[in-house]
Amino acid sequence: MDDNAIIELFLARSEQAIRELDGKYGKVCHSLSYNILHSRQDAEECVNDAYLGTWDAIPPARPNPLLAFLCKIVRNLSLMRYHGDRTAKRGGGSYTVALEELEGCLASPRTVEGELEEQELVRLIEDFLEALSPENRVLLMRRYWFSDSYGEIAAQTGLSEKNVSVRLTRIRKQLRHYFEERGVMR
Repeated sequence: MDDNAIIELFLARSEQAIRELDGKYGKVCHSLSYNILHSRQDAEECVNDAYLGTWDAIPPARPNPLLAFLCKIVRNLSLMRYHGDRTAKRGGGSYTVALEELEGCLASPRTVEGELEEQELVRLIEDFLEALSPENRVLLMRRYWFSDSYGEIAAQTGLSEKNVSVRLTRIRKQLRHYFEERGVMR
């Protein structure tokens, strides 16, 4: 089933939409979450939460492309779980919960300057990605967006693990140089 048909099922509030979404993109979502969390159970929970988040977002949203929309939700939930687990292991627990309860009373830590800097950084990253060859862009995204291992990337692209490692090292150096030229880094 194509993405538009799945979105139409969401708009019609059909539970079939979740089944179709899972059938088409479930493996990608589980892999993405597992690569971040390294726990099948936690990954399963994050993917299910992402499906719920997608259900809640459509309508009014009409994401295009659907996979990117879904992966962003899965990735964000997985990262929140990852950071939450790490915080709890360091004794986070009740103190963190107490601080979160106060967040609604405090001024936002975000500033206009910070928002503008973030938008500029996003634009620079997008420009850098556009300048890369499609193959290098895939390597970078598979490693740093989907958190794939060198071995997984090698299997998907037909390159050796060593080649993947070397190319990613070179791309990171290019990115650093790109940021240095534009005054983002020193």
